[in-house]
Amino acid sequence: LTQALEVTSDCPYRRTFHSDQGWAYQMKNYVHVLKSQRIFQSMSRKGNCLDNSVMENFFGLLKQEIYYGRIFNSYEELEQAIFIWIEYYNTKRIKKKLNWMSPIQYRLA
Repeated sequence: LTQALEVTSDCPYRRTFHSDQGWAYQMKNYVHVLKSQRIFQSMSRKGNCLDNSVMENFFGLLKQEIYYGRIFNSYEELEQAIFIWIEYYNTKRIKKKLNWMSPIQYRLA
């Protein structure tokens, strides 16, 4: 959460934090931090994965493209692969739905 707050601190738009209904996301201190930073908290309905389909799709792609069939020898190796993939996803991976642009190109357009 702290890292997400730092990375998005200069966002000119309303920030939204979407999660499932896990106990960690419902803790009073957690909710208080989001409210104090004026972040809208959004939660999936219980037992309805479609509410979180955007993130489900993102993590599905991540697992498909870098995880399945690969063995990582350490947490650090896995973490580095994830950071590299997220950078690729945001800056180079084009999507038809975004007019054949990467997410960052689309946001800037």
